[in-house]
Amino acid sequence: MQELIMSIVKPIVDHPEDVQVRMDESEKRITYHLSVHEDDIGKVIGRHGRVAKAIRTVVYAAAGSKQHKRIFLEIDE
Repeated sequence: MQELIMSIVKPIVDHPEDVQVRMDESEKRITYHLSVHEDDIGKVIGRHGRVAKAIRTVVYAAAGSKQHKRIFLEIDE
């Protein structure tokens, strides 16, 4: 899943070398923390959060019903 997030985000940012994805797993949830360069945060979030919503939609769809845990994607600077 981390590779999927990286492959979506790297082409839309100006500093692809600063893109990092970290995973935190607990009993009932998996949280992916996406961090990008501070200049790229607007590109990843998009107008009114549309790009972030689209990224989350793809990640949640890729996880599908195979996961018995809830999947979350957080975008950090």
